[in-house]
Amino acid sequence: MDAHVYHEINDGIAFLTFFDEKSNSLPGTTLQNLADQISALGKNENVRVIVLKSEGDRAFCAGASFDELVAIKDEKEGHSFFMGFAKVINAMRNCPKFIIGRVQGKAVGGGVGMASSVDFCMATQHASVKLSELAIGIGPFVVGPAVQRKIGLSAMSELAINATEWRDAEWAKQKGLYQEVYKNIEEMDQAIEALAIRLSHFNPEAMKALKQNFWEGCEHWDKLLADRAAISGSLILSDFTRKAIEKFKQ
Repeated sequence: MDAHVYHEINDGIAFLTFFDEKSNSLPGTTLQNLADQISALGKNENVRVIVLKSEGDRAFCAGASFDELVAIKDEKEGHSFFMGFAKVINAMRNCPKFIIGRVQGKAVGGGVGMASSVDFCMATQHASVKLSELAIGIGPFVVGPAVQRKIGLSAMSELAINATEWRDAEWAKQKGLYQEVYKNIEEMDQAIEALAIRLSHFNPEAMKALKQNFWEGCEHWDKLLADRAAISGSLILSDFTRKAIEKFKQ
């Protein structure tokens, strides 16, 4: 199956779903599509709340496409590549609707960034997290602000420095990334549905104002994340990083 993004709206609840056959690692076109649909749903008067989810049961999101990463030839391409998740994060930040995250499996890199950028995140016990960027010679520069905002500098630094090690779902819950952790997908989906239904009956203007309060102080992120993407776009071309990526591939 090709990578894709689609949404369904039911009684004021929009279910926004993404997929890629490679552990939901997302190419640039899919990330742009995801950002565009988040923005469109935010403007849709028939939508009160959004549920962000991925297909499959093993991985929520393995980050950006590794195939596109290794094909980067210059800083312009590098900047464009790393802007993928920047656009998604900023779309979620600017969306006036509450976004519930459904994290059924592992989240890596940009996947952790997305989980950090929703307004309320639920996960299963299988939803371990890892920021693996340093292991291939770069760093979690683009997703870092979102992760730090959610779990604090200390916990974000722990993930960024221990780039080859997983942290389990309970760790993520203790740090504030996940609000609830469930034994299986069925229990999680029941809880998400119940919360989404409740939110769909709340005052949309109150929820919009509350979300603005949640993101207060982040108004400069359009520039911040673009600047961070430039850092990663430059580092990806270094000899050290090229050798690290080649070793990682092998």
